[in-house]
Amino acid sequence: MTQALRNEAPTADTTLSDSLAVLGRAARAAARAVALASTNAKNKALREAACEIRRQSGAILAANALDVADARARGTAPSFLDRLTLDPSRVEAIARGLEEIAGLPDPVGRVLASFERPNGLKIERVSTPLGVIGVIYESRPNVTADAGALCLKAGNAAILRGGSESLRSSAAIHACLVAGLKSAGLPEAAISLVATADRTAVGAMLAGLDGNIDVIVPRGGKNLVARVQHEARVPVFAHLEGIVHVFVHKDADLDMAKRVLLNAKMRRTGICGAAETLLVDKACAATHLAPLVAMLIEAGCEVRGDAATQAADARVRPATEEDWRAEYLDAIIAARVVDGLEGAIDHIETYGSHHTDCIITRDENAARRFMNEVDSAIVLHNASTQFADGGEFGFGAEIGIATGRMHARGPVGVEQLTSFKYRVYGDGQVRG
Repeated sequence: MTQALRNEAPTADTTLSDSLAVLGRAARAAARAVALASTNAKNKALREAACEIRRQSGAILAANALDVADARARGTAPSFLDRLTLDPSRVEAIARGLEEIAGLPDPVGRVLASFERPNGLKIERVSTPLGVIGVIYESRPNVTADAGALCLKAGNAAILRGGSESLRSSAAIHACLVAGLKSAGLPEAAISLVATADRTAVGAMLAGLDGNIDVIVPRGGKNLVARVQHEARVPVFAHLEGIVHVFVHKDADLDMAKRVLLNAKMRRTGICGAAETLLVDKACAATHLAPLVAMLIEAGCEVRGDAATQAADARVRPATEEDWRAEYLDAIIAARVVDGLEGAIDHIETYGSHHTDCIITRDENAARRFMNEVDSAIVLHNASTQFADGGEFGFGAEIGIATGRMHARGPVGVEQLTSFKYRVYGDGQVRG
């Protein structure tokens, strides 16, 4: 059975619904096998997949060039094209990511806690795989490798549904993952690809494929994630938006603030960890605001600001209420002056998305309060928000950044893709 559902018209005998049902059952069977697979087998599959990615680099880039050409012909935004586009260095990064995940400790079977009861029962809490994980994502073809590899390392089967704009790229990368599975003697259905543009497939996955999907992970824009959260009949790891703030406190070193802010906004504008709002303490606005704004504008970033920010630089455009809630994913930033630490925390609480927020300051007490009181999945002190990434956390890669409060929060890596069970050891005890 092929484990990539191709973008073909259903025949009279095989409808899309039938094909998805078959794929779901195969993934469930594969999940049982992968949950029991040795660490060596999983690592071999990932390393062989990395080798295959390098061998097939030309084919992957050719497939991606067709995807990018189609997207450009549709008038796709430059920020979206950046997320879609692969080049030799990005393909190599995909291969290295697989090897890094292979090098991580196996999260399955770890004893998380152990204790003994007065009656002599010995109890262990042990990490276990989640089962079958459905991943629905948009333009980034590298997610095909990251998500498939992370799920496999954590002993899960994955059903991947990439965006219609990256079908060819995802299929080329998925073929390399399958080659790795085969070389390690693992079932091909351990990483399946729903390679169809038909949105019916998304609805079927959200319904759970007849009980065969245990968790859904959406990775994409607000509309995709909102649909998943609204329609899913299985648990969801999700974040709606990355409305990311950089707060320049009154005791911030200006040179550090400029360096961190420029990287946070402009290193890559299309990722969820990119800064979208600049907050400047009114106590340092006279010295810090104009240089920061000028630096951003001269780097090619449009600044939309409040009255104080407009007064600091005539090139600043007026900000609207919508700008404080905007995830631009582009070279645009909203900026405003706030009344100290209280004002910054209030703004973030009002407009933030609980993704990632940063304070720049030399005041350790102010930093400690910011880190304690800002209720985001990731908070940083004197460091770029672009570090909001599983790879940068040492997780090898991430399947996404979860901003909810249940089970997983922040970068979702291999450890977050496990659950646990209790093992209880007795010696004939009975309950009175």
